[in-house]
Amino acid sequence: MSARFTSKNLIGLGLALGAAGIAHAAGGDVGEAAKQPTNWTAIIMFTVFVLATLWITKWAAGRTKSAADFYTAGGGITGFQNGLAIAGDYMSAASFLGISAAVMATGYDGLIYSIGFLVGWPILTFLLAERLRNLGKFTFADVAGYRFQQAPIRAFAASGTLVVVAFYLIAQMVGAGQLIKLLFGLDYWIAVVLVGALMMVYVLFGGMTATTWVQIIKAVLLLSGVTFMGFMVMSRYGFSPEALFAEGVKVRTQIAANGGADADTAAKMGLAIMGPGGFIKDPISAISFGMALMFGTLGLPHILMRFFTVPDAKEARKSVFWATTWIGYFYVVIFIIGFGAITLVLTNPEFADTTKGIIHGGAGTANMAAVLVAKSVGGNVFYGFISAVAFATILAVVAGLTLSGASAVSHDLYATVFKHGKADSAKELKVSRITTLALGVVAVALGILFEKQNIAFMVSLAFAIAASANFPVLLLSVLWKDCTTRGAVIGGFLGLISSVALTIVSPSVWEATLGHPKGSALFPYTSPALFSMAIGFLGIWFFSITDKSRNAAAERAAYPAQKVRSETGLGASKASSH
Repeated sequence: MSARFTSKNLIGLGLALGAAGIAHAAGGDVGEAAKQPTNWTAIIMFTVFVLATLWITKWAAGRTKSAADFYTAGGGITGFQNGLAIAGDYMSAASFLGISAAVMATGYDGLIYSIGFLVGWPILTFLLAERLRNLGKFTFADVAGYRFQQAPIRAFAASGTLVVVAFYLIAQMVGAGQLIKLLFGLDYWIAVVLVGALMMVYVLFGGMTATTWVQIIKAVLLLSGVTFMGFMVMSRYGFSPEALFAEGVKVRTQIAANGGADADTAAKMGLAIMGPGGFIKDPISAISFGMALMFGTLGLPHILMRFFTVPDAKEARKSVFWATTWIGYFYVVIFIIGFGAITLVLTNPEFADTTKGIIHGGAGTANMAAVLVAKSVGGNVFYGFISAVAFATILAVVAGLTLSGASAVSHDLYATVFKHGKADSAKELKVSRITTLALGVVAVALGILFEKQNIAFMVSLAFAIAASANFPVLLLSVLWKDCTTRGAVIGGFLGLISSVALTIVSPSVWEATLGHPKGSALFPYTSPALFSMAIGFLGIWFFSITDKSRNAAAERAAYPAQKVRSETGLGASKASSH
């Protein structure tokens, strides 16, 4: 049973984010993807991976004695290991499947995903990584609420975390079900239940230690896999990027001609994949979408939690250096794989309708572009390996998301708000595990409920919420001396509410998901981040400078001490002693 759980889990992330990545570009509904014959090579490799990770979970369970062990692996992870684990969190199937599919569909424009995902990391390195480690313990609320009143700031932080986690989990679960249906031939609801069950096994028993090591193994496998794929694609074109791109333009031109375009129009449509405008239609949409991806990175709770797994700020900084190195390399190779999908997959009658340039099986199967490139360059065995790695991605990311949601409830709400910081470690750990079970059940239920929905907007919403709510509060609480509890909480909730509201009335939800007539959306842009982030920052600023209360004066007075600790680490305990 466990082995089957993992397969689902791994696959889940694959399509979840994969579908998210391409759905905007291809406009597909992943719910319509067709089941494929069972891939036994993938299942065997997948089973080996599952057994290995279950052994890791058993080993980690023996080391998970306290809340610190459960949330942060007792602070015993090195910077290099944590960098690989962060890269594993980030090199999700959203990136692997989604970006490669977006590049296949829109060419150059698909890069906005990888650029947006990547450029958040230098900001995280220079502005927040060390401060996070010096000020925090288990969650980002420890940092944001360092000098504020605990109950209101923790309530906000838990709300922001749970909303982001919920939308991410829905996407993962829907994606898990769809990708398993594509590769393994299982019914959708069975796949979703198995993913949820496996997710709970890993988090309940292994905590952050198991999650971290699963991420590291997955990152190494995925980096190895995409390196081989990129090498094999480039070898077909004499290792000349120019030859690869020229072939991609030629294929797109032929597809346009097959669709009835005259020679000049077909040539322009072919060349269009080397320029902007295929995915993002106007400058405001590009800026807003890019801001959501870039600043959302700095507000994702499951990423921020990783900085508390290292012993000190030096290792936190090293974590981001290694993570940025691996992620940057990964995205360069993914761009090559995306063009490889144009030249190798869309021209192969086994995989696609070569006259229309559409992969067989419906819109949802566009997410399989990278996996089909693997089959083109490495045959069935490598196809099975890459499929198994895609499954692994789901497992690790969903486990990290669940951990961050559980910590928000048990540490921020139960231990700090309800027990006023006096809860013992064992009871806090029990609450966390109960929350994990509850999140698992909710995730399965929502995954089944949203089966037919286009999941792209859920992932965009998760990033937009993180950028509009969590990031402004985190940044200003650390860097602005006049920030107060009232400003942080009201401004944070304004960012949270506005990002959700604007997304609901945007075309991607109002028209595509809720079925209203085209052109009736009240908000014209796909991503609300440009506007909701501004609302969040302005709210924090306004309600802080107008706060004349005694508490506000004390919070401003406490800033110098916070600044010294955040920048020097003086007074910050070693993670392992928490």
